Amino acid sequence: MTVIPVEFLPPLMFVVLLVFMLSGFPVAFALAANGLLFGYVAIEQGLMSPALLQALPDRIFGIMSNDTLLAIPFFTFMGLVLERSGMAEDLLETIGQLFGKVRGGLAYAVVLVGALLAATTGVVAASVISMGLISLPIMLKYGYSQSVSTGVIAASGTLAQIIPPSLVLIVMADQLGVSVGAMYQGALLPSLMLVALFMLYVFVITRVNKNALPALPSEALRYAGSGYGVQMAKAVVFVLLPPLALVFLVLGTIFLGIATPTEGGAMGAIGALLIAACKKRLNLDLLRQSLDSTTKLSCFVLFILIGSTVFGLTFRAVEGDLWVEHLMGDLPGGELGFLIAVQILIFVLGFFLDFFEIAFIVIPLLVPVADKLGIDLVWFGVMIAMNMQTSFLTPPFGFSLFYLKSVTPKIIKTIEIYKGSAPFIAMQLLMVVVIFVFPDVVSRDKKVEYQDTPLQLELPAENYGEDSSQGEQQPFVPSFNQ
Repeated sequence: MTVIPVEFLPPLMFVVLLVFMLSGFPVAFALAANGLLFGYVAIEQGLMSPALLQALPDRIFGIMSNDTLLAIPFFTFMGLVLERSGMAEDLLETIGQLFGKVRGGLAYAVVLVGALLAATTGVVAASVISMGLISLPIMLKYGYSQSVSTGVIAASGTLAQIIPPSLVLIVMADQLGVSVGAMYQGALLPSLMLVALFMLYVFVITRVNKNALPALPSEALRYAGSGYGVQMAKAVVFVLLPPLALVFLVLGTIFLGIATPTEGGAMGAIGALLIAACKKRLNLDLLRQSLDSTTKLSCFVLFILIGSTVFGLTFRAVEGDLWVEHLMGDLPGGELGFLIAVQILIFVLGFFLDFFEIAFIVIPLLVPVADKLGIDLVWFGVMIAMNMQTSFLTPPFGFSLFYLKSVTPKIIKTIEIYKGSAPFIAMQLLMVVVIFVFPDVVSRDKKVEYQDTPLQLELPAENYGEDSSQGEQQPFVPSFNQ
């Protein structure tokens, strides 16, 4: 066999992985095949002991028994039950009526409902498709701009990836080695700021171009006359009470330290079933569809994680972690240079990869470098999660764009959806900058640091070239006050 210098193996692994993925090979199997292929090469060249591969069964068992990842099927099931029980339709109709009298009222309603759905369902596809089917026809009927309407719907649906309980934050916590509760609390304020930024954008549009987002005519309003306020208040309370109660049941108990995120997800799943039952929409068909979709998504995540474990095992065996450490750690500017380079890398990868692929392939390679530089991992994770959210809106593979296009009328061209999403991509990047410049917006309260320690997929600390017992570094937070 031709001898390949060890320093060439890590970059070569990435090139071969890219070829696998461009060929349409499933990501999970591309990762595993790549790891096994180069594991064989490394063994033949004496760079890796065959005994190292015997660790794979233990690692896979560790993934399957990880309590942190158990939150994924719980939250997914909760979201799917709520989506199929018609909660999105009820929220959109009622809040749309509430804001219908003001310019841009339907757009405000979409943003608020997107935030509520994010805090309860946490599923991007469900949010985008529901709002596209329900709100978009009404928006177009009453003269809303095509690009602004589609942009608001697509972007509001992506809020499910940054507002807790988010699947992105669960995966990020697992890969960073921090608790899910800490990630949830850290992302709460930035996510609410992003919602406010979306609403501010709608407000600016209504002032700059009054015809782009008109108010609904009186005949389109269900509640009118002298009793409008009372009727509207009763309708809003009736519709908002169940999801808000569910949000407190899940997130409130987590933030108060009463439940772990996994336990909160289990309570959320039970709560979703109770809400569906109270609406008399709980039946075997709904359960079957929700369980089927939950199983598919959970298996998808676990197979990618298993594949990334095989890839990571070989990658570290051929000193790939040291290659990444030297590549990223020696950038000009030290910690700041590393952080800027990481954000640019994540944003560019978002054009071609979804967040699961980025989280399982790229993040594990960056964590050792960030940890060695003393960067606060919760702050680092929230900033990356905000950046990864753009992957749902950036062409050519933005999933929110595809979800929305699948339910839009033929009169709306794809370019209009792209144009509408561009300002929201800019706003998400602006929030990345805000988190970077003002790190205190990411809360790091220690009372949510639970004992459900996330699964560690790395090799022992000595393999990173540094003994963790030699001293404790202070978390790096950039200072701009000097």
